[in-house]
Amino acid sequence: MKMKNLYAALSGAFLIGAATLAPAQKVPSEPAKAVTPASMENKTTGISADQYKAEKDRIDAAYKAEVAQCKPLSGNAKDVCEVTAKGHRDVAKAEAEASYKNTAKARYDARVAHVEANYKLAKEKCDDLAGNNKDVCVKEAKAVETKGKADAKVDKVATEQAQDSTKKVAEAKQDAAQDKRDADYKVAIEKCDSLSGAAKDTCVRDAKARFGKS
Repeated sequence: MKMKNLYAALSGAFLIGAATLAPAQKVPSEPAKAVTPASMENKTTGISADQYKAEKDRIDAAYKAEVAQCKPLSGNAKDVCEVTAKGHRDVAKAEAEASYKNTAKARYDARVAHVEANYKLAKEKCDDLAGNNKDVCVKEAKAVETKGKADAKVDKVATEQAQDSTKKVAEAKQDAAQDKRDADYKVAIEKCDSLSGAAKDTCVRDAKARFGKS
């Protein structure tokens, strides 16, 4: 493989997803098209516990079938095939967990699973090289992994800050609504002071009932 093509591959190629690579026994020589991990989508609903269990069982079965296709191969081609299958499995399980838990952390973990799977595959493909070419290949693969994890961390922090901001706004609105009710209650009670006797008692009682005071 020419170094130019190798670098292009490492900079965005070995993107493992549940179905982003060709079958394991046919390792593509050209970079796979970059696909945004499902974990990075803005999901608002998750899957049930039963669906999660069923998905994990399906993933395990798919992994066994895929890794079985590697048996006829030998040498590094077999190693690449097996690493690809493991990558598909690990990423799919992380995606399933993200859908089940439906949390920012789970989606972050799924994205990291993509990065790590891509790194392992890229590093394994470096074994086809030798000498300095191999050393450079490994370093480039590691650099891509480091950058991918760094980006994932930034996005995770940004998501958490956005969620925290949304929560604070909701709490502020709730506090403001309560302050307004308290202010209106004080006005109502003050108006009762212009009355006396039973009329005043009724006025106070009605004000307390209207504003939820005891």
